[in-house]
Amino acid sequence: MPYVKVKGFQIFKDHTGKVRCYHRNPRARVDLKKYPLGSAGFFAECTRITEGFDKGGHSKPGTLGLLIEQYRAHPSFTALARRTRADYQRCFDYLDAIGDTPLVKVTSPLVVKIRDRAAEKHGRRFANYLRTVLALLFAWGRERGYVKDNPAAGIKGIRRPKDAPQANRPWSDTEREAVEAALPAHMRLAVALMMYCGLDPQDAVKLPRTAIKDDSIDMRRGKTGEGTHFPLPQRVRDTLAASPKHSAITLCANSYGKPWTVSGFRASWGPVRKRLEREGLVQPGLTLKGLRHTVATILAEMGHDERTIADMLGQKTTEMARHYSRRADKSAKGAGVVVGFDAELNKRRTKIVKPG
Repeated sequence: MPYVKVKGFQIFKDHTGKVRCYHRNPRARVDLKKYPLGSAGFFAECTRITEGFDKGGHSKPGTLGLLIEQYRAHPSFTALARRTRADYQRCFDYLDAIGDTPLVKVTSPLVVKIRDRAAEKHGRRFANYLRTVLALLFAWGRERGYVKDNPAAGIKGIRRPKDAPQANRPWSDTEREAVEAALPAHMRLAVALMMYCGLDPQDAVKLPRTAIKDDSIDMRRGKTGEGTHFPLPQRVRDTLAASPKHSAITLCANSYGKPWTVSGFRASWGPVRKRLEREGLVQPGLTLKGLRHTVATILAEMGHDERTIADMLGQKTTEMARHYSRRADKSAKGAGVVVGFDAELNKRRTKIVKPG
């Protein structure tokens, strides 16, 4: 990393070794991919950010940047779950480049333009999430008199292409068996928690030891804060009993006996998945998040209602349970419907029509 020093800015390497640059006071980020460190564009961007804030380190009045700054200081943001705040912050970081845009110039067509450019750079899902965050931000601002209207309200998300593969699809039974057989011992418990309890990958690797008591799990989801409590499935209990011993405060630990990081676990999972794909034991598109869909699908096939599935997954509403279980195999119910339909046609409605 070249030695560069700019007044008012903090330049450092994060825990992954990636170089980052932020303005010290408002924490506005410099995009080092777009403006390489030490380049003319970099210094121009630092100047733009500095001029976009007043002497007190605040965004200019009446700008998008100030609205974001005020929202981030409000309990509407600070009371959110940590993971949700992090997701919102990714969107705010993306909007840094246009933080000095006057609010009166943020119109619906501009929001659509922002959404579409985000899709080009970061993909459809991020663009749609950015649109949702903008709608929440402006709704918050309208209620408090910062803006008259919500320019992001009513703007639709970008549709998923019909030929695009489903994100986080459910796993098949054979895929689950193949992965379980291929995993090293120190990864099996975390995957078992995802596979049989429906935990998010982030919750599984960070689950504290205290969450397991009397062969039951009692926890709160990191994303929603919603609590969930149920007995551990037998396969999870068996995996837990066979797991390598360690002294980490988390239930799961890496090969060094230390708590997993989410990025570290994904890095270890990637080679296992790729090898199984090459051997033809799993199909492409297998994700750890897909195990959550798998649990919901199995529960739906068993006939459980959406509220029960939502409670199992730690969801406040049934909307995500409906989303997760939409691929459930309802062939048994469908078979009964077809039998009844045939009976109606053959026994009651069929008439013998005689010629002439």
